[in-house]
Amino acid sequence: MNTVELIFWICLGIVFYTYIGYGILLYLLVKVKEHFVPRKPKEEIFEDDLPTVTMIVAAYNEEDIIEEKIKNTLALNYPPERLLLTWITDGSTDRTNEILAKYPMIEVLYQPERQGKAAALNRAMCYVDTELTIFSDANTMLGLDSIRKIVACFTDEYVGVVSGEKRVVGGENAGAAGEGEGLYWKYESAMKDLDSRLWSTMGAAGELFALRTELYDPLEWDTLLDDFIVSMRIVARGFRIEYCPEAYAVETGSANMEEEQKRKVRIAAGGLQSIWRLPQMLNFFSHGVATFQYLSHRVFRWSIAPLSLFAMLPLNLLALIFSQGWSTVLYGIILICQLLFYYMGYRGYKLSQQKIKNKWLYVPYYFLFMNLNVIRGFSYLRKKRGSGVWEKAKRA
Repeated sequence: MNTVELIFWICLGIVFYTYIGYGILLYLLVKVKEHFVPRKPKEEIFEDDLPTVTMIVAAYNEEDIIEEKIKNTLALNYPPERLLLTWITDGSTDRTNEILAKYPMIEVLYQPERQGKAAALNRAMCYVDTELTIFSDANTMLGLDSIRKIVACFTDEYVGVVSGEKRVVGGENAGAAGEGEGLYWKYESAMKDLDSRLWSTMGAAGELFALRTELYDPLEWDTLLDDFIVSMRIVARGFRIEYCPEAYAVETGSANMEEEQKRKVRIAAGGLQSIWRLPQMLNFFSHGVATFQYLSHRVFRWSIAPLSLFAMLPLNLLALIFSQGWSTVLYGIILICQLLFYYMGYRGYKLSQQKIKNKWLYVPYYFLFMNLNVIRGFSYLRKKRGSGVWEKAKRA
């Protein structure tokens, strides 16, 4: 086996493990664990024992959705006197603050200067004095029992963070962005659940998550993935993130693939930034299983897997050219499979432009699109270095 072939098989192994192999291994490990240590049912919290919690919503120019969000929040099945509502609206220039002023039960924190979400959350947390803090996005609607389900998870003393489930709805007019994101999050939700059952979910979803207030560490103001950094630093302190699918947040997919690209590139850049800022999570001796999960689920996906994926095609071609005997047939078959997958992705791209639905072709298209944007994330991170402000993607 020559050097080109060796590198090709390493790349293939990385791609397979990151997107398929880890999921299979994780499933098997969870089954073995739960065979010997069955899952404990969550303890029920009686009405009189429900704690007072603070819900923080960071909003920037959300006048189009804010009324719906407030109505959803006020309808939650949680004692209103024990649910403190705080909105931080730094830099908003539309009617967001005017609309919030109609609801005296909501505490509004506002300053004219916009410094980014991380800075806004740091400022808001200075005003929180409840044991638990819940975070939610302005453009997501919560399941009515979500707060109760989240609170119940904290009866486990090892739980420092609870992550709710993100559900993406596409609707009849959803294109590749909505369909692709929806399918991706079904897969990601299954992985989060398995991660949680093995030890800890690898990062909370910003649409809905909660933490023990005392565990919050102020963020660097240029942080791109605030939810991930906040939650994983708590894991680094020995706590775990519990995944709670019964607590869920619903949002629509991105308006189109151009808007989805903004989101994916920022997330990719934030992932790279997170790897740099969480060096302690790479220490197997300190974190064991958590480090294994972190590398497998996050680090590979945000760094070497996309590079390996796009390197496979030229490496496969070179391996085929210099191969002999049975290996020529093998490399030829793999090359045909790769070309077919790229062609399916291209067809999915063309159909999305024509607004023609085809889930089977949207999957390879969205997969390639997602990994391409990880590559773009490198340049985005350089461009945004020192800035915590980013442009939000428009939703359908």
